[in-house]
Amino acid sequence: MNKLPVGILAIQGGYEAHAKVLCSLNTPFLYVTLPTHLYKTSALIIPGGESTTLLKFITENGLFEAIINFKQQGHPIFGTCAGAVLMAHTVKNPDQPALQLMDIVIERNAYGRQLASCIKFGKFIPNQEEMEMVFIRAPKIKAINKTVEILAQYDEEIVCVKQANCIAATFHPELSISSPLHIYFLSLI
Repeated sequence: MNKLPVGILAIQGGYEAHAKVLCSLNTPFLYVTLPTHLYKTSALIIPGGESTTLLKFITENGLFEAIINFKQQGHPIFGTCAGAVLMAHTVKNPDQPALQLMDIVIERNAYGRQLASCIKFGKFIPNQEEMEMVFIRAPKIKAINKTVEILAQYDEEIVCVKQANCIAATFHPELSISSPLHIYFLSLI
């Protein structure tokens, strides 16, 4: 077992749901709200929420550069929904700054508004099994670099990718009954 807990960016969104998943996997966690919290963690989860709000908070509280440095030090980072938006190299609809942790282009709210939110099932490529995917005002991955690996697809759409030690999912795996994606992420630590 890892000595350092997994950090969860705890500003808004699904951070408590991610904590419940980690508890179910007997994995210690630490809520991250300051750059100094990152030094006490082995990995970071950036949950969903509203990407512009998350961006504003991490910028104003010194976490923007701290998260980039955390990744450069080799620590795994897992972003879901708005967290995936923050991890992208390029963000569209509208354009906004991002952490540029992964060579992907992502479009915000591409699946529509709240009423278009849904639960679908797609293929989790590492274990070739069907996985529940909860889409809530979800972004779409529009383009990936050749060094980016596809981890999951739904209806021919890329919905989860991995590049080096980073994973971005456009859906909310923390809201599913089981989460092979969290288990996969923990294997990177």
